[in-house]
Amino acid sequence: ADAGSSVEETEFNWDEYLEDTGATAAPHGSFKHVDTSLQNGFAPGMKLEVAVKSDQNTYWVATIITTCGQLLLLRYDGYGEDRKADFWCDIMTADLHPIGWCEQNKKILKVPEGIKDKIPDQEEFLRRVLKGASSAPANLLEGLHRGKNPLDLIAPGSRLELQNVRDSLEAWIVNVVENVGGRLKLRYEGLEDSDKFDQWLFYLDPFLHEVGWAAQHGYSLQPPLAIRSLKSEADWQEILKKVREDEEESSVPTDLFKDKPVIGVHSFAEGMKLEAVDPAAPFVISPATVLKVYNEKYFMIEIDDLRPDRTTSQSYICHVNSAGIFPVQWSLKNGLHLSPPPGYPGQDFDWADYLKQCGAEAAPQSCFPSLISDHGFKENMKLEAVNPVDPEEVCIATVTKLKDSYLWLQLEGSKKPVPDCIVSVESMNIFPVGWCETNGYQLRPPRKAIVNKQKKIAVVQPEKQILSSRTVHDGLKNQELNSSDSVVINGKYCCPKIYFNHRCFSGPYLNKGRIAELPQSVGPGNCVLVLKEVLTLLINAAYKPSRVLRELQLDEEAAWHGHGETLKAKYKGKSYRATVEVVRTADRVADFCRKTCIKLECCPNLFGPQMVLDKCSENCSVLTKTKYTHYYGKRKNKRIGRPPGGHSNLEVALKKPNKRRKRRKHFFVHKKKRSSASVDNTPAGSPQGSGGEEDDDQDESELSHSLAQDRDKRKRKLRTFSFSDDENKPPSPKDIKMEVAEKLQLDSNPLEWSVADVVRFLKSTDCAPLARIFLDQEIDGQALLLLTLPTVQECMDLKLGPAIKLCHHIERVKLAFYQQFAN
Repeated sequence: ADAGSSVEETEFNWDEYLEDTGATAAPHGSFKHVDTSLQNGFAPGMKLEVAVKSDQNTYWVATIITTCGQLLLLRYDGYGEDRKADFWCDIMTADLHPIGWCEQNKKILKVPEGIKDKIPDQEEFLRRVLKGASSAPANLLEGLHRGKNPLDLIAPGSRLELQNVRDSLEAWIVNVVENVGGRLKLRYEGLEDSDKFDQWLFYLDPFLHEVGWAAQHGYSLQPPLAIRSLKSEADWQEILKKVREDEEESSVPTDLFKDKPVIGVHSFAEGMKLEAVDPAAPFVISPATVLKVYNEKYFMIEIDDLRPDRTTSQSYICHVNSAGIFPVQWSLKNGLHLSPPPGYPGQDFDWADYLKQCGAEAAPQSCFPSLISDHGFKENMKLEAVNPVDPEEVCIATVTKLKDSYLWLQLEGSKKPVPDCIVSVESMNIFPVGWCETNGYQLRPPRKAIVNKQKKIAVVQPEKQILSSRTVHDGLKNQELNSSDSVVINGKYCCPKIYFNHRCFSGPYLNKGRIAELPQSVGPGNCVLVLKEVLTLLINAAYKPSRVLRELQLDEEAAWHGHGETLKAKYKGKSYRATVEVVRTADRVADFCRKTCIKLECCPNLFGPQMVLDKCSENCSVLTKTKYTHYYGKRKNKRIGRPPGGHSNLEVALKKPNKRRKRRKHFFVHKKKRSSASVDNTPAGSPQGSGGEEDDDQDESELSHSLAQDRDKRKRKLRTFSFSDDENKPPSPKDIKMEVAEKLQLDSNPLEWSVADVVRFLKSTDCAPLARIFLDQEIDGQALLLLTLPTVQECMDLKLGPAIKLCHHIERVKLAFYQQFAN
């Protein structure tokens, strides 16, 4: 059967697959060509003239705060750092113009009422704010291209020019058959009825140009040799004539290619030897020769073949930044296998002997492009990649090896198995996890798709059309939207770019050094995927990742407003996971980021859709940690003695060689640091046994489970619970045994006790000195019933003797609770 049945294909889900394989997705920021493709031509900081909502006959200057598809988040100049007046505008319907439009069209620039008092001199203010300012591009605000994502302008039927990969001084016209997120299926002009010579290229490919490029740069415009014989010379000339007549109808804007890599000057010479990867079969590294130099930009490489009877050659055009070309001995220095040329005598290839035998020189190191080290890829990461043997296929790929700026990718699910592919980290044939789904293209699933039939997860489809529930009608021209308004856009991506503002205060949980190492931004893209990546980066940048994961976890008693995502954290050799709520629509991203920052007690601008360029609007740099926690911290407004909702959804798993899923364990939340003495008394094999995590104690889930049993079962003999398996239980001291004479009679249900009630009870016992700890820890009645000997030792830094004495009284409360109130 074909790899992956239709049932498996429809049920494949990246989140489940990553969880089941224990792998991570390559960071979105590592795919620069995808990031570039999502830019809409507008950028934060650009200025434009906008109709004033309260007076449609007047306009005022506004600054772009962030962009999202055809939406712009704007702020009228004069509001400074006050974000409360920010508003969304739809480029297609709002009355927006470039700077200078009002003067040219005799329109009135007038300060809005809300900031009239702040601007006594309008002319002086405009002169100051517009000095050196960048205006939003006029062609994106007016005319046919208004509001369109540049990629949408490359529609099927558009024409481009493609350089010949066999002769770079030639080019021919190609038609766009399909546009998948900037990845174009191209067909040579004149071959409308045949797909035999179709090619897939990303629109930023250096060999792809707008129509007219060849003539402007002195290149020959003629069909490549492979198809030239299919028609007569007269037919080709007639085709070329027709293309020139239709040029305006099928052309694409020239500025679409402004972000294309610039080809520099090379220093290769004919006859030089090097190591190379054949782009048509990028599976091995082979000796190669510079066969021909065309000009200062292009040269041809041929893979060496010593067979006297060879009939074909593997040659292709290169430029100075071409991927897959290396200096002699590069493979040897990196511990890689160099495949000897076919016909080479013996298997032990030696470059010195080979150069001498060929009478050739090695291309010097200075000829080769500098390698990128800061790319974000790591071994075992997952991504989506084009199958070089069948470019129609985009497969799941795993990074199996990394050398400098090159990846070895294992493709899963391809129709015909292929060896590991060698690709550059800057390849335009690799894409982030979820790219195919977002762009509506079929991703080849693994041959045996991992599908959990029992566990069904609600998968949020990518936000292709809907940002939220309210439609912006075309008829609502000049309509301004508040920044909190819900809107509908046509863009496939809905989440704006999320910036990490490294200068902002990082708070008590996040390591400032690790924050500084985070990428400048993540996204844009699907909201759930982008925010999940942002939160994962924050968790990994924490002093204690499991602690930050707990702070972010979903409060089960809170209202459900978004989408639950399972996030993971590793700390001190243990793995933790918890459900975290993320928002799904762009209009809620800014608020989500701000609230998450406040939850982590860091500056509300530490990360979010707004870049902090110079000075943070929160003035966080002058605040001490104490003051900052006072302003933005939690002010101890929740009980620390127990997790929200009675238990935590944080789960921990010790690493095991097998993949069998373990029963979930819940952990008790506390704030107190442990002492070395308390670690000594921790049961071996417990989550605390490895030492170090000061926040992860076990929640007595067994107790809450027993409360749900029927009355007969609840009358069973009471047990005390430990953190670990039976063989790891601490010895139960005789002092803890219940005695009938000590039976406690309670006046109220301990489940309803406040912290003050717990403190009052302890003060009536011989453990009165410990009451202060319970007050500081805000331990109420529910938390009290969850305490056990190991928990008490860890939370309160008590030695064994006082801990046993305290647990004696806690057990008395538990027994009384069962006898009096547990029915």
